[in-house]
Amino acid sequence: MTIESFPLPANLPPPQDDGAADHLSGARLPDLTLPATTGPSVLLADLDLAVVFAYPRTGTPNRHPGPDWDAIPGARGCTPQSCGFRDLRAEFDALGVRVLGLSTQTTEYQREFVARTHFPFPILSDAALELVGLLRLPTFEYDVVAVGGGGPNTLLKRMAWYVESGVIRHVWYPVFPPDKNAEVVFSWLRSAKRA
Repeated sequence: MTIESFPLPANLPPPQDDGAADHLSGARLPDLTLPATTGPSVLLADLDLAVVFAYPRTGTPNRHPGPDWDAIPGARGCTPQSCGFRDLRAEFDALGVRVLGLSTQTTEYQREFVARTHFPFPILSDAALELVGLLRLPTFEYDVVAVGGGGPNTLLKRMAWYVESGVIRHVWYPVFPPDKNAEVVFSWLRSAKRA
């Protein structure tokens, strides 16, 4: 089986740290269950030794992501970010760390992406924006309906968390470049495990 790669366009504007995720380190995940692409829903409060990476939205093949998408700092790169985690599956497994994706897209929309990219981890859907509200997650607005739908117009800003015993112990925010996020997270985890 050939695994597709998804290169990023050159000259993407990097996101700036706006402080919108500063409150997340040390936060306890809520007693909230989110639907997952793998079938069973996931109770966030039960997550342990897990990485959750969040992204705005994945696109669909042969469809333009929308006007000015590449000009929004941090918007472009959801598929390369996700595939970075996919490609390091064995490494995360060896550390005993579970990986989960998160977006505000619907589970049905996310399943197309999972099948197309051979993505091996569950992707959680916060299409109802419950987690966004409970954790005050950083978001931005974009007219998703105009580019094919798949969820609400409120999109997550790209970030990743390391979770132990239901508590966010480390936060990566902002994330740039997105295709290197998995490598950065894995390197940090490997160093933390050695310490």
